[in-house]
Amino acid sequence: MLSIGIVGLPNVGKSTLFNALTKKSVPAENYPFCTIDPSVGVVAVPDKRLYDLSEFSKTEKTIPAAIEFVDIAGLVEGASKGEGLGNKFLSNIREVDAILHMVRIFATSDETGTEQIHVYGNIDPLRDIKVINMELILADMDSVQNRITKLAKDVKRGDKDAKIENDICAKILTTLEDEKLANSVDLRDEERDVIKSLHLLTMKPVIYGLNKKTGGENLDETDIEMFKKITNEIESAGSQFVVLDAKTEFDLSEFDGEDREMMKDDIGHNDDGIDVLIQKSYTLLGLMTYFTTGVKETRAWTVKIGSTAPQSGAAIHTDFEHKFIRANIISFDELIEVGSFADARAVGKLRTEGKEYIVKDGDVIEFMV
Repeated sequence: MLSIGIVGLPNVGKSTLFNALTKKSVPAENYPFCTIDPSVGVVAVPDKRLYDLSEFSKTEKTIPAAIEFVDIAGLVEGASKGEGLGNKFLSNIREVDAILHMVRIFATSDETGTEQIHVYGNIDPLRDIKVINMELILADMDSVQNRITKLAKDVKRGDKDAKIENDICAKILTTLEDEKLANSVDLRDEERDVIKSLHLLTMKPVIYGLNKKTGGENLDETDIEMFKKITNEIESAGSQFVVLDAKTEFDLSEFDGEDREMMKDDIGHNDDGIDVLIQKSYTLLGLMTYFTTGVKETRAWTVKIGSTAPQSGAAIHTDFEHKFIRANIISFDELIEVGSFADARAVGKLRTEGKEYIVKDGDVIEFMV
């Protein structure tokens, strides 16, 4: 299961968000390859299609797609040199597949105005982003420089592969020295494969969580200019962002269904920030969902975008890839519109596909092995 590490300075809402996310966690036994750890939450991906399909099939059991969120130790300036919990921070972040960078854009912690102390004493989101990014950049610079040093002897004796890797490392190092993330370097897929073993922190995809004022309030007029600067900076770096209210999302996580909607109305909270965050994080990892359905179980399966039918079948069991014969496939929308598998087959909507078929998000599949 792919994972997203939540990073940020102290007191920006990381743990509050993580606690809200874990309220949406699902039983780990349904996902045999996930990590069992207090700092890891196996979180259901919100998808109305799954529950519509479950109702369609009158299913006994419904299992959503899921991803892992990891609550990573708070970072302080100097982490790349071992300050604070720096070494633990860097070690943990190397193990995740993407980064959720939490940034605080509120001055007070709640509607009473009680001050939530910021580690630097004032609110400056662009500074906070730079602090985190610089620590990751500095750590990556060490990794790349060490690799270049180790390659030097092989490059000198004319080793072709060493020369290729050295050139890629040099290009990345130049970018890092310009205080830019490694993921901004224009690399071909084969070049990325060459330096994959370096596990560069700034090569990971990033999504920013902009933690606004609690209580469901909108940004004040005076905050608008600051907000535009932040979002422009994020977008110019090719990253995504989600605006959310971590404290309110945590408070709302105690409620479901109509009770949750009533609470949202009562406090004037009109956002679905945490659901949008989960969905965007899922997409950030390059993932999509297909479904299997029947009376006993309806389930959302997670696969990489662009997966073939046999590769997608491996999500259920590795034998499904090796013993794949064919698959009966219909899109979710078509199945719901037609009304039954029998009718779908009668009107030619239920297709039989072979090994070359590229699975699409929302496909409903029956595998033949």
